[in-house]
Amino acid sequence: MGTKSRPVGSERSRRVYALACATSVAALSWALPAVAQEQGNLQNSTTGAPAAAQPATPSRANATSAQEAGQPQDVSADPVAAQGNEVEGAEVIVTGLRGSLQRNLDIKRTSSGVVDVISAEDIGKFPDSNVAASLQRLPGVTIVRSGSRGEPTGIAVRGFGGDFNTTLYDGRRISTASGGRQIDFSTVGVDFIGQLAVMKTPDVSLASSSIGATVDIQFPNPFDRPGFRLAATASGSIQDRADKVVPTAGLLVSNTFADDTFGVLADVIYTRRDTDTNRVFVSGWPGGRYAPCQLTGGAVPCSPTSNPDSPAYATPSNRQTIAGWFPQQYGAEQQRVEDERVDARISLQYHPTDDLMVTLDNNYSRQEVTQNNYAFGVWFNQGDLRNVTLDENGTAVDFTQAGTPTDFTAALNKQILRTNQTGLNVKYDATENLTLEGDVAYAKSWLNPGNVIGSKNGDIGYGGTLSNNLRFTIDGDSKDAFPSISNFGPAGNAAGWADQALIGSHVTVNQTQKNKDELLQFRGNAIWKQENLTLKAGGQYYEDTFNFRNQSTFTNNFWQAYAGYGAPSGRTTGIAPLPASLYQGQISLNKFIPGFNGSLPPSVYIFSPTAYQNFLTGLGNPQTQNIPGFNYEGVSGFTGTFDEAVDPGSVLRVKEKTWSLYLSASFQTELGSLPFSFTAGVRNETTNLSATGQGRLPTSIVTSDADPTLLSIPTYTDIQPTTSKSSYSYLLPSIDAKLELTDNLILRFDASRTLTRPTLSLLNPVLNVGNGQRVGALTASGGNPNLKPYLADNFDFAAEWYYRRNSYLSVDFFIKNVSNFIVGGVTRQPINGLIDPTTGSLASFAVTQQVNGPDATVRGVELAWQQVFGDTGFGFQANATFVDTNRPYDKTDISQTGFAVTGLANSANFVGFYDKNGLQFRAAVNWRDKYLLQFGQNQNTGSFGAEPTFVNESLQVDLTASYDFNRHFSVFGEALNVNNNQQSTHGRFSNQLLDVFDYGRRYTLGARYRF
Repeated sequence: MGTKSRPVGSERSRRVYALACATSVAALSWALPAVAQEQGNLQNSTTGAPAAAQPATPSRANATSAQEAGQPQDVSADPVAAQGNEVEGAEVIVTGLRGSLQRNLDIKRTSSGVVDVISAEDIGKFPDSNVAASLQRLPGVTIVRSGSRGEPTGIAVRGFGGDFNTTLYDGRRISTASGGRQIDFSTVGVDFIGQLAVMKTPDVSLASSSIGATVDIQFPNPFDRPGFRLAATASGSIQDRADKVVPTAGLLVSNTFADDTFGVLADVIYTRRDTDTNRVFVSGWPGGRYAPCQLTGGAVPCSPTSNPDSPAYATPSNRQTIAGWFPQQYGAEQQRVEDERVDARISLQYHPTDDLMVTLDNNYSRQEVTQNNYAFGVWFNQGDLRNVTLDENGTAVDFTQAGTPTDFTAALNKQILRTNQTGLNVKYDATENLTLEGDVAYAKSWLNPGNVIGSKNGDIGYGGTLSNNLRFTIDGDSKDAFPSISNFGPAGNAAGWADQALIGSHVTVNQTQKNKDELLQFRGNAIWKQENLTLKAGGQYYEDTFNFRNQSTFTNNFWQAYAGYGAPSGRTTGIAPLPASLYQGQISLNKFIPGFNGSLPPSVYIFSPTAYQNFLTGLGNPQTQNIPGFNYEGVSGFTGTFDEAVDPGSVLRVKEKTWSLYLSASFQTELGSLPFSFTAGVRNETTNLSATGQGRLPTSIVTSDADPTLLSIPTYTDIQPTTSKSSYSYLLPSIDAKLELTDNLILRFDASRTLTRPTLSLLNPVLNVGNGQRVGALTASGGNPNLKPYLADNFDFAAEWYYRRNSYLSVDFFIKNVSNFIVGGVTRQPINGLIDPTTGSLASFAVTQQVNGPDATVRGVELAWQQVFGDTGFGFQANATFVDTNRPYDKTDISQTGFAVTGLANSANFVGFYDKNGLQFRAAVNWRDKYLLQFGQNQNTGSFGAEPTFVNESLQVDLTASYDFNRHFSVFGEALNVNNNQQSTHGRFSNQLLDVFDYGRRYTLGARYRF
């Protein structure tokens, strides 16, 4: 049975409902007298004279009529525009960078809500090479980077990142098969974007499904600028470690025909980025209990246990009673990434009369990220650690572990993300006052379509009799130090660290995540404009169908086919030595992360996981012949090839249907003699959700003869498809008020309720227990199809002073009261009565699940200052955001249900620029303080719930420059991360390093042509 939630029945929701009714009545009462008034002239921000016509691109979706949609945008047409200005009669219109900044301010000033905009200076001339990189220049917006590429892949607005922000293409949602609701901004070609609008307060006619912000990416159409247009761009870029120049090229062609009644625009962009990144990592810092005998100077012999029935429990020093944390796995790797992307768009427009505009468009993108990783890794178990020194927080800062094996790994990772969206929009001016709009779109996105193997892995090394008594030490903070290991090498012989004669085969993991997302959406709107009054009414329908599936060699246990390291390690399984032809060189780990303290072993091997797997496959079929080294005891059904098998527990189908109706009223009047604008709206969203998964439970756990650290689950219960249905409906009111105290000083007040729906992958109705398990690290995960959306009541109080052309100061205080936070807890629990063969006791799994939890308040202030120094060409943009919450992270809370608001960080941005006589130069500095990224780490098997991941403070400096030879041709260059900023993360305490990425600098040189 599905559940039905009607929040308007609660006391809090009744108050919101009353607020919505009151604001609607207020809007109508204000609107009636406003209709009879004369419309006041919009004042120019410096002269007080009537302002020039605004660009046709709207600050809010669905605000233009069919006639306005066909009017050309402001465009430079005179040769003097190449020098930075265009002459039109007696008025000087600034173009180039300063012109785009002024257009941004005009839109910000005239918008009813809190909106920030970034506009292209001209077609094919967007300010940055990445959408997220541009957005981070705005107040309250910070970026989330991919560690391996250094590329901005997402944003956080006022601390809310990921799914808390909705990204639209021309007012439409875009499908994404990446696994969440947010898009990866590195998949969006930026060269031919017209404008980015970041709406921090909702427009009920567009969406109310983002607690952070709604980002609308607006693409060009042929009637934006009628006539023939051509834009071309080409560049080459190089990352300082990749040592290879790779190209980017784009071409846009547009024209209108038949007396400007029909138009066609087409563009295509090819982008390539190569990055070599050095990484040092700890896969997780699980929390657990130490026995006193494990600590420095502890009793010998030592047999840690928490089982009261164990004979060792009779000795107090063996009882695990001391809380502490340890590193699950430690290593270093070099990641060599090739990011290749193709973006294409075609737009057809039919504009037979001023009253009708028909637009048919298609957006296509395909990104392929190929990553070759070369690494070493060592694995630790808390119960095996000895001579442990704990700091005052319980972090193991020094210990030894006997019998530590060493692995060298190579991985070929490939991710292909393909998206296609087709849309039809019709705008019709039914009367002088009434505009009708209909919009339909279908989008589909695929992750790893076809026969792609997402990750192909080769793992070799030594262990067993060649294991070592490894020592691990921490001697610094995660922002400038990584851990050190000593006494490494086979049997502790450092000189033999990479001795090929001793290295044998180990585990072989192939795995692929395959997702598909289909999104169908309809929108119908009616807009009535009469003098100072605008009424909007309409509805939307979304149908989003998401399919998840993971396949791997974990599922069929083929990953252990040749595990064991072979005879040199004293094992009967595994092949050693391996052919010398497999080794293609080594990567030195000396001075691996510049500026960081810590010591590493000498090197890692370069080898191809494909060649390695081909070698093992070439040994033949172990079912038809005896192959020494094959793991006959632990693996069945393997015929020689490392085929993936679908994990039934990963199969998930989610269908989400959402109906929305909205009504809003906007008017302009005066309070006394002061211009006053007021908008009130309400949106109702009803969602029906169906989630289907495949449930099964393990029936046994066995150890691995090939590797004492591995466990397998050979048998499960029969698969049982499970479907869960739920529904919810919410009323989402919004008001925006703007008062112009003077011609240049504006006060704003905004109040709204918004929501953010749960991540789709969290809605699985079954428990998933994977086959690939580790000793002391049994894990399982379960979803919750009855999760309700996050709800937020938002308030903004802002003042904006436009004290001269292209210059302004603003301050915005905001408060967000958020309820229904989704808490991802980790609990220790038995499953199906299984016995852990390594302890003889009931198996304890770390089970990750999500529930709707507590409320929290987020509050902060945004400060912004833009200044242009007259006609000198110099100017700057500066902003800072300070944010806080009543639910900060408590690092002393070791309960399994710990909670805190993620993503919150103070931030600041500064852009200094020069723009005159065709020369532009920008220096951008972006700073973000330390923040809590998420609950959960790569290895999260501890006893104290989901361990946190913090991102350390970062500061990055970017430089860009361009020169316009004339109004058609320009050259440009950029240097990104000139200060060699490194990204690092840590666990519960600052010395618990999780990752440090050194992704280096990138340089680009290119040219643009526009006609």
